[in-house]
Amino acid sequence: MLLFVPLIILGCQPATEKESVFDHDLGNGPTPWSGTAFDDQSNQFTFAIITDLNGGERERIFSVAVEQINLLRPEFVLSVGDLIDGGTEDKDQLQKEWDSFDQRASKLTAPFFHLGGNHDLTNVAMREFWANRYGPRYYHFKYKNVLFLMMDSEDYSEERMHEIYTARAEAIEILDGDQPERFPETEYYAMSERRTGEIGDAQNAYFEKVLAENTDVDWTFVLMHKPVWMREGGNNLEKLEGVLANQPYTVINGHFHAYSHTKRNNRDYIILGTTGGSQNPAFEGAFDHITLVTMKNGKPSIANLKMEGILNETGKVPAGGDTLKFDRF
Repeated sequence: MLLFVPLIILGCQPATEKESVFDHDLGNGPTPWSGTAFDDQSNQFTFAIITDLNGGERERIFSVAVEQINLLRPEFVLSVGDLIDGGTEDKDQLQKEWDSFDQRASKLTAPFFHLGGNHDLTNVAMREFWANRYGPRYYHFKYKNVLFLMMDSEDYSEERMHEIYTARAEAIEILDGDQPERFPETEYYAMSERRTGEIGDAQNAYFEKVLAENTDVDWTFVLMHKPVWMREGGNNLEKLEGVLANQPYTVINGHFHAYSHTKRNNRDYIILGTTGGSQNPAFEGAFDHITLVTMKNGKPSIANLKMEGILNETGKVPAGGDTLKFDRF
């Protein structure tokens, strides 16, 4: 038995890295390949991001996106909000809508991270529903030394949230009435929160502390629904941008239903398009897509994949997606 143990140990010794990833029988002569520097670093990983599927959800688009993401096999999937239609205080309706979304999202083979948008966190009742079902509205996590800040851009006082909700309801009545052209005259249309949202002092302090405790990460991704970085007059992203000034980071949000890219502070600020939400022909960049981010050597490579171009092994868009239109204009 004592003689057998060393044999077991010897047999279990790991193979060299080159042997474990690549082998051939061509010896030391010429080879029909360009090199052996394979893209297989242990700290490399890929994650996907979905964007707005509500604000006028188009049926089946998100379900197709789920199947396409499964083909891409990311380690995890992030969102930038507007996952349900929302805009109600009816708890039964909210239960129905969140059950519908989560049932479809449960078909993802990778973990999914919720983030709320204005459709998901429209009023205090919806905040409470979110807290009971998903916990905090803003949070952070690290994965392979990359930091993710998941922000709540609907972070108003309860009083201000009620004012916005009331003005929004009145504006929707006009939009649904016989004079929708009067929408720009509404109080809601003039509110800066309608476009840019805000973050409160407590949330800002939370993320300042997170950043202070994670100064050695390779990269930071800042995700939110509305572009708080565009907000003027405080409760915006300026304090956190100051903390991040000497760190590499990328900001990603949705809300506008049209893709755009901005250089700010010499960093990438990206507004995603849609993954099933309504599209406006007046907006350049109005298309359905999935964002795929690969981290390698501490730096991101960001690819935006239009849904009509993600095909399965049969050459078709999965889940019957060939019958759908992902760029409606």
